[in-house]
Amino acid sequence: MHITRVGFGSWAAGGPDWAVGWGAQDDRDSIAAIRHAVERGVNWIDTAAVYGLGHSEEVVRQALAGLPAEHRPYVFTKCGLRWDPQDRKAPARAVGAAASIRAEVEESLRRLGVERIDLYQMHWPAKDGAPLEEYWQALLDLKRAGKVRAVGLSNHDAAQLEAAERLGHVDTLQPPFSAIRRDVALKELPLCAAHQTGVIVYSPMQAGLLSGRFSAERAAALPADDWRSRSPEFTGERLQRNLRLAALLQALAERHRSTVAAVAIAWTLAWPGVTGAIVGARTPQQVDGWLDAATLELDAADLAAIASAIEQSGAGSGPTRAQP
Repeated sequence: MHITRVGFGSWAAGGPDWAVGWGAQDDRDSIAAIRHAVERGVNWIDTAAVYGLGHSEEVVRQALAGLPAEHRPYVFTKCGLRWDPQDRKAPARAVGAAASIRAEVEESLRRLGVERIDLYQMHWPAKDGAPLEEYWQALLDLKRAGKVRAVGLSNHDAAQLEAAERLGHVDTLQPPFSAIRRDVALKELPLCAAHQTGVIVYSPMQAGLLSGRFSAERAAALPADDWRSRSPEFTGERLQRNLRLAALLQALAERHRSTVAAVAIAWTLAWPGVTGAIVGARTPQQVDGWLDAATLELDAADLAAIASAIEQSGAGSGPTRAQP
């Protein structure tokens, strides 16, 4: 698959009524945002079964309905998190049993309305006692059976990637990566490059903190049904450091006649080994705010300036620039 440098992330499309929602979201806005992204050239959508407890996948299906086959984007989704429909606010369980994975892919195929999933990823390492070898073999078997086109791991570390690779090739890794959360640049990115494993990073704007539109007042006003209201990155000194970094990126954004959001995303794309970035949007207007990241080329001076801004702000952890 040849994917665009940015893809549409539909976590927020799941709506508010579950444990890790983003607050109220209108399905009509979600559908309009997805279609606008596709019209602007984005050729892949990332979702997950657990987003909205199935609802995000259903929204994606509605957004793709009626699109000609030649214009339909790739659809990526994830498995391994099971929920209790009687208690929507309870945290999902990380389940890796092969039988559960096989059931989940059928559920996702039905909700998405597709015959084959383009990329199927294990969302988190299992915590039900199933070893990595069991659930990774289950995903490899689904690929062999034609249920999915490619298989990957999300939120897995270098040691887990190595263990999976011994069984069968890991097509992709989906890690968190931003100018605030940089730790995967130490081991996981170099390992993926060595194994020719594609990397699609999520939260490159750190859930909006690096959008250039966030503030301490907005953080304080986040509703209880928005998971960010409970995140340490959105309170106290960590919030101040994160906002300081966003402010320091403003000058670079202006120099490129772009946005802080696009600069933050382009920074992740500039790292060796990164294939693409997943970027969320609630409205078509938000899509337009970050699309420039796909074509924004940061040179060595820009990357040095961003590294300096990170160090000056004190935000986050991990390397500030790639090693030569």
